Amino acid sequence: MQYRRCGNSGIQLPALSLGLWHNFGDMDERSNYRKILHTAFDQGITHFDLANNYGPPPGSAESNFGKLLKEDFGAYRDELIISSKAGYTMWEGPYGDWGSKKYLVSSLDQSLKRMQLDYVDIFYHHRPDPLTPLEETMGALDLIVRQGKALYAGISNYPADKAKEAITLLKRMGTPCLIHQPKYSMFVRWAEEGLLDVLEEEGVGCIPFSPLAQGLLTNRYLNGVPEGSRASKGVFLKAVDITSDKIGKIKALNGIALERGQSLAQMALAWLLKDKRVTSVLIGASRPEQLLDSIACLNNTQFEKEELERIELILQ
Repeated sequence: MQYRRCGNSGIQLPALSLGLWHNFGDMDERSNYRKILHTAFDQGITHFDLANNYGPPPGSAESNFGKLLKEDFGAYRDELIISSKAGYTMWEGPYGDWGSKKYLVSSLDQSLKRMQLDYVDIFYHHRPDPLTPLEETMGALDLIVRQGKALYAGISNYPADKAKEAITLLKRMGTPCLIHQPKYSMFVRWAEEGLLDVLEEEGVGCIPFSPLAQGLLTNRYLNGVPEGSRASKGVFLKAVDITSDKIGKIKALNGIALERGQSLAQMALAWLLKDKRVTSVLIGASRPEQLLDSIACLNNTQFEKEELERIELILQ
């Protein structure tokens, strides 16, 4: 495993971190996700990323992770970076969503109970709240760090202007923003529209999520939408979004990946890691073998100028 310094902080994160968004809920097989966690840690992945609403049902990923943490990883807590978030709907009523101090503090208290932890290493606000003053939301992160419930503060899904404002507020409060978690992949590139520049200027790390565009940047969709795939279920990725043009791009990118001796997924991960502003990339896995395949991207993260130009032409 390679490790990269996170912005201007003392923290180093593995080039690949494990996200528990899917595959760790009560509907998933315990023996399988236990093997995924063991495989990740054995391969040097020291960062496990969660959120209050991961499951399904919401909260179950944290509960299941907490049980395994206690049973299997108790002796290794100080070798782990564990993160959680709040900002999306978690419970009914006016205090279970968005960015109020009430919601963020209450949510983290619940997350710590579910994971059987005294603190998380990183706590994120999961998305900007258009109605709550940013000072209140960042003030909540500052309070949480000062209470010792989190070591570092982070933000997620913030556009460049809001991210700069949030980072400035946290700096002023004396709790610098450690990291930003944007949706970023070859197919989703809004982070390049100023956000990466802001993070570099401010000394804040970047950890992209959905690096494979919900599975589009894998060999799964080379011939359309297969039965049982995420797109066929139509929750976060819809079959209607997978146009003939998109499949054409996937095939062309796959051709370049094969020339590089990589799978499409491995090249898509390497393409993000080529940028020094990217600290770590969040990967998901439905089985241990898939995780090992993703980690193999680290064998080649260098791109020739001509390769990058060809990729840009395809992505236009």
